[in-house]
Amino acid sequence: MTDDMTVTRNDEQSRYEIHVGDRLGGFLVLEPSEEGAVNLPHTQIDPDFKGQGLGTTLVAEALADLARRGEAVRPTCPFVTHYLRENEVAGLIVDWADDDPEEAAAPSESSG
Repeated sequence: MTDDMTVTRNDEQSRYEIHVGDRLGGFLVLEPSEEGAVNLPHTQIDPDFKGQGLGTTLVAEALADLARRGEAVRPTCPFVTHYLRENEVAGLIVDWADDDPEEAAAPSESSG
């Protein structure tokens, strides 16, 4: 993993982005839901950065930011769902789209 990674919220593109230096390494899509929560349907990491932990860093930083903003999230991306099953995010309100988040598909940094 590299030290020059930054995660930012890009409201114009409706996503969180992770940059490695000046390169876009990946993004997490944000969509408002009718229930008021922010839907997180898809995480995508550039294949050039596969295996470097960008997906985990992106999701962790995005969820921490959403918690600080007091926004509820609805994880529908399998990668985000897996992250939330394995990690606690202080103050985050999770609106599970499914009654049983354990039934979610296996995680993938390039799909969701």
